[in-house]
Amino acid sequence: MTYSETVEWMFQQLPMYQMVGSKAYKVDLSNINKLVQQLNNPHHHFKTIHVAGTNGKGSVSHMLASVLQESGYKVGLYTSPHLKDFRERIRINGEMIPEAEVVKFIAENKSFFRQESLSFFEMTVGMAFQFFAEEEVDIAVIEVGLGGRLDSTNIITPQISVITNIGFDHMSILGNTLPEIAAEKAGIIKKQVPVVIGEYQEETFPVFKRTAEDKDSPLYLAEDFTGEVYTSELKGHYQKKNIRTVSMALKVLNEAGWDITPEAAERGFKNVISNTGLRGRWDVLQEHPKVICDTAHNKEGLVYALKQLQEEEFNDLYMVIGVVNDKDLEAVLPLFPKTAIYFFAKPNVPRGLDAKILRQKAGEKGLFGEAFNSVSEAYEAALAKASFNDIIYVGGSTFTVAEII
Repeated sequence: MTYSETVEWMFQQLPMYQMVGSKAYKVDLSNINKLVQQLNNPHHHFKTIHVAGTNGKGSVSHMLASVLQESGYKVGLYTSPHLKDFRERIRINGEMIPEAEVVKFIAENKSFFRQESLSFFEMTVGMAFQFFAEEEVDIAVIEVGLGGRLDSTNIITPQISVITNIGFDHMSILGNTLPEIAAEKAGIIKKQVPVVIGEYQEETFPVFKRTAEDKDSPLYLAEDFTGEVYTSELKGHYQKKNIRTVSMALKVLNEAGWDITPEAAERGFKNVISNTGLRGRWDVLQEHPKVICDTAHNKEGLVYALKQLQEEEFNDLYMVIGVVNDKDLEAVLPLFPKTAIYFFAKPNVPRGLDAKILRQKAGEKGLFGEAFNSVSEAYEAALAKASFNDIIYVGGSTFTVAEII
């Protein structure tokens, strides 16, 4: 198979959470353990950092990778989902896994995947681990896909665990209360492995404290970081909390013997995009009219993004919005500005919510506009109406942003 045929087979043959939702979620780690045994346990051959959280884990993972890269280490980076190319998920020093490696891995293991009914995410994790082992990375930053305790990445014993924050997302899988969700995220805490907590609530801190004590794991809070706080080229206001979380993690890594100088940290924060290829975080595509993309999609993330949007200077505001069908619209729609003009669209994934339904639900909250057949149509319509000093915001879902970047 060619690369495109291989990726299409991966998408079509096996459950993929970002496409079909909760029915792709596995309730134990048996499959991933079978896979890594089949691959001779590649995850035992390199060091790791494990990053979980409701929001910010992608940004934190990319910032950590960038700083470690600037420190002279060969750094693997595993993240999800991707925006344009599947290979964005698996990088070494910013370079995506070659197409030939993807094809080779699937070809060599396809019969095993079918025999064991492995999910899209499970085999992707296996692919990343094998690639990082073969390329002999010094360390790999591994982002949790969903949750933590039962996530396929949770077979590693990292140098440090990082939990960015806890919010209400994927509640049908992770739980209906913040402590329940926190317990799932805290599942990545390993025995005697330091853990950094980026943000916490009154209800979630006892969960982290108890889990860390049970595991005899040193617990660090990002709010206690007292060193220099660097500037990142990631411009979202919400990145300030992520930067502090990364800074505390770097402090812990330095104390553990990793060589990360202040100069390397400064370069790493300033060159996140060029070093790692991160996109979609307060991503300004053009200036006049100004077009801003942001992948914030739940209440906690949208609060920050939409507050920053209102601080911008503009004449008129146009919103290109698309969401997935399991989104809690009652929680997120009231956050959007009522003075904006809306262009509703369905992201091009099976989970995408029909644009007419979104328009109806939004209208009930005082948000008015037109429904379009695709994100690209909605975006083109917004561009056609916007003037020099207007702003177009594109968001609501990672998939909405992916279609116009």
